[in-house]
Amino acid sequence: MIQTIQSQEVTLRYLIDNLGLQLIRDEQFFREWQDNLPEISDLEKELLNQVQEGYFNLLQNPPFLEDIVRMAIVDPILFIGKFFLYPYHIRSEQSVNLELADKEVIIRGRIDTLVMKEKLWVMIIESKRAEFSIEAGLAQLLTYLLASPHAEHPNYGLIVTGGSFIFVKLVKTEIPQYSTSKMFAIRNPGNELFDVLRILKSLSQIANQQSIS
Repeated sequence: MIQTIQSQEVTLRYLIDNLGLQLIRDEQFFREWQDNLPEISDLEKELLNQVQEGYFNLLQNPPFLEDIVRMAIVDPILFIGKFFLYPYHIRSEQSVNLELADKEVIIRGRIDTLVMKEKLWVMIIESKRAEFSIEAGLAQLLTYLLASPHAEHPNYGLIVTGGSFIFVKLVKTEIPQYSTSKMFAIRNPGNELFDVLRILKSLSQIANQQSIS
């Protein structure tokens, strides 16, 4: 009998025990969030400053739930980065299944935000309420990355918990491996949303290269 599990119930321990998932801590494994990042324009910076101001305003008017995180933070960043424009398109609440055939298990879930270029998955974004930690969304995001139909390329994701951001890279080898970026936070001095947008643009460029290779 096939067992069905909801993605939000999956833990890192489950993925390690059942799929052999490995955390890679060698910084060379995930250089894409650090190397050759594109510059962003003064207009983009101005708009990101407004997103930052909106975040601090929202903190004074709780609760700061997942839908608010998407609407007030994730969607504006994607708009500023032009990810709603051709050749990209956005899918929200995208259904996804991860089948563990040898164990007769199906993990089901819905991706909060999926950035696509044609049929290629560019970025999976998982949004959590402000009081959640990054760790609360990691296993769920990794489950979605493991379910990607594009096993031949690295897959990338982003976890957003209110004002915190962390990028994830997963390589679907025989033993799947993943690594994370440092954590970016709106509260930090300056505006680390600049870095978030630069990384999103860089990863989208990598996706463009993959789609024509």
